[in-house]
Amino acid sequence: MTGERSEARAMLWLAAPLVAQQAGHHLMGVVDAAMLGRYSDSALAAAGVGNNVYFAITCVGMGIVMGMDTIVPQALGAGRIDDARRAVGAGVRLAIIVGLIATLLVLASPIVLVLADVDRDVLREARPFLYMRALGVLPFLITVALRSYLAAHGLTRPMVVAMIAGNFVNAGLDLALIYGVDAIGLPAFGVIGAAAATTIVSILTAALYALAVRELDRGVQRPRSTAADLVAIARYGGPVGGQLLAEVGIFGVATVLAAHLGKIPAGAHSIALNLSSLTFSFSLGIASATSVRVGHAVGAGDLGLARRRGLLGISLGLIVMACFAAVFVILPRLLATGFTDDPTVIAATIPLLQIAALFQLSDGTQAIGAGALRGRGDTRSTLVGNLLGHYVIGLPIMLGLGFGAGMGAPGLWWGLSVGLTVTGLFLLARFVRSTRV
Repeated sequence: MTGERSEARAMLWLAAPLVAQQAGHHLMGVVDAAMLGRYSDSALAAAGVGNNVYFAITCVGMGIVMGMDTIVPQALGAGRIDDARRAVGAGVRLAIIVGLIATLLVLASPIVLVLADVDRDVLREARPFLYMRALGVLPFLITVALRSYLAAHGLTRPMVVAMIAGNFVNAGLDLALIYGVDAIGLPAFGVIGAAAATTIVSILTAALYALAVRELDRGVQRPRSTAADLVAIARYGGPVGGQLLAEVGIFGVATVLAAHLGKIPAGAHSIALNLSSLTFSFSLGIASATSVRVGHAVGAGDLGLARRRGLLGISLGLIVMACFAAVFVILPRLLATGFTDDPTVIAATIPLLQIAALFQLSDGTQAIGAGALRGRGDTRSTLVGNLLGHYVIGLPIMLGLGFGAGMGAPGLWWGLSVGLTVTGLFLLARFVRSTRV
């Protein structure tokens, strides 16, 4: 019992700041949506569509860089300090390479919205939004690499500081750039202003993380990373990139389909997705902590400890997500009114939040299960699980209910719910099987 309490304390100690960092990052998106919802319905829908397209592209690069979540904790657990220090240099180099490619893809992504026949008003605002967001791709991916290194060392204070500062800066810039400041002659930029605020914060966050890594190394020269180090990260990270593309991509598909249904369903979908993404960020923080703790145990050669730590992280996530599910069931109208005053959009959002309440546990299980598997070094299973759950099973249900049965946006969300449930069960079973002693 003493050992279990010690493990629980260590998990909570690492997970709490990582949850705060992830939640703070998503909170910026929620603030953007809330302010844009009071600017115009088209701006709200455009930001929702644009952000999903943006993340569908950048998540691949993010996943590739997240190969560090396997390599660095396992190296530290085995006492191979120089290997861990070389990995951060290789991770940053990899982030720059994939970041440049992702930037070009984001700049070209409005073509997808044209082909999807997105509402004309939404498309007109989504195009410049994506152009501005493209400028933040490179610093965002560099931040992912540096965050993996800091988290593996348990150094989380810089993440919390950057999160708090970033939210204040983002909120202030949103007010100024979205609505304008008459006193200084600053015009209202609307959706472009929200994108600019997020990009500026991404650049500042990357700078703060770089300073934290430099302080962690204490001026000691880092061993030069090699091509082999870069390839090792990409080998683990490639399937993670595919997994994130599958996961984010299915929500991107749902967003484009909702936009095709019209501005009201698109706006309701954007609100529900922003709130679901905020709660999901808590699972991502716990998943990062679980990945680190499992990776340390695997590096030390203790597979039984890795299993206990993985299941502990999943249990913690289930408790947190059950609380959010209750909030979605009890207060859907109050949550929706935080984004818009339009009663039609509010009414359309309520059933989506009620459906989202049902998949909170599944969402938490699949996110933390994926983190535990990353720590174990099994990243291919996360890709397989997401493809099976979201595309083999979830997507046909989305199309069948949303369009075939005429349920509209709620039909899309039922498909998402089933896909997340199947994925979560698959990843949980795979982790238990792979850590059997």
